[in-house]
Amino acid sequence: MYKLLALNIDGTILKNNGRLSRETKEAVDYVKKKGVYVTLITSRNLLSARKVAKALRLDGMLIAFQGAMIARTLDDRLFDAVIPEERTFNIVQILENFNCNIRLMHERYSLGNRKKVKKNLVVQTVLSSSDPFFYPTQFVDSLGDVLIDEPIAVPKIDVYFAEDEERDEAAALLTKSIPSIDMIMQPNGKMEIVPQGVSKLAGLRRLVQHIGVSLKETVVIGDGLDDLPAIEAAGLGVAMGNAPLEVKRAADWVTRSNEQLGVAYMVKEHFRKQQRIEFLQKLKTKQ
Repeated sequence: MYKLLALNIDGTILKNNGRLSRETKEAVDYVKKKGVYVTLITSRNLLSARKVAKALRLDGMLIAFQGAMIARTLDDRLFDAVIPEERTFNIVQILENFNCNIRLMHERYSLGNRKKVKKNLVVQTVLSSSDPFFYPTQFVDSLGDVLIDEPIAVPKIDVYFAEDEERDEAAALLTKSIPSIDMIMQPNGKMEIVPQGVSKLAGLRRLVQHIGVSLKETVVIGDGLDDLPAIEAAGLGVAMGNAPLEVKRAADWVTRSNEQLGVAYMVKEHFRKQQRIEFLQKLKTKQ
């Protein structure tokens, strides 16, 4: 009996055009009616995740910023962690020596540099994963200069490199120079910098403890390498059909791709036989 369903956003519940399908909404409603707690587990900022949650009619805690924040809203938080101001400044000082786009992901806005990088990845990301109304983005010529006058602490820093080799060189220098941070490597030269100990799995552990269920009573559906530890730890770990091979190998079950409504298909296959949790608890009491 599964009591919690954790869903990644991009590449999982959203199609490639950023749309949320009617079938996925219906699947989430179906699981909720069974009494299952449904949450989102994402690298997105909380405001962006909250917007998706609203479309799915979810009002519980969300795991955002790769697990650096677990909250219902910015004013209703279970957990948050940030990279302190001085450490953020030192990270930027190192990164500005490389050809990369840097985005400081504050809880209410992002601040990025204007450097041109091949593939224009930062522009693609701004368009696909945020909304200027809910989460404004400002670009400046030098982040280091701005941080001298206006220091900020952030839950996450996104960095986009033209080449993986340059990203790996920067990561090695950061590892040597900056304490108490972790780096999550993503495809296409992207790197995410988070406070040490932060991950989607760590966020999931905190949430299940908060609501009183075990990891074995959870289902995690995702498509990225950053989802892999949570997929492995869950009672049922599900990889999307569009996930990399190593994620599929780690999963208990592989569903269809996000373009083929993989979340809706998985729900139909695995939750249709599960009775409502409230009913099962009453039955257990009678026995």
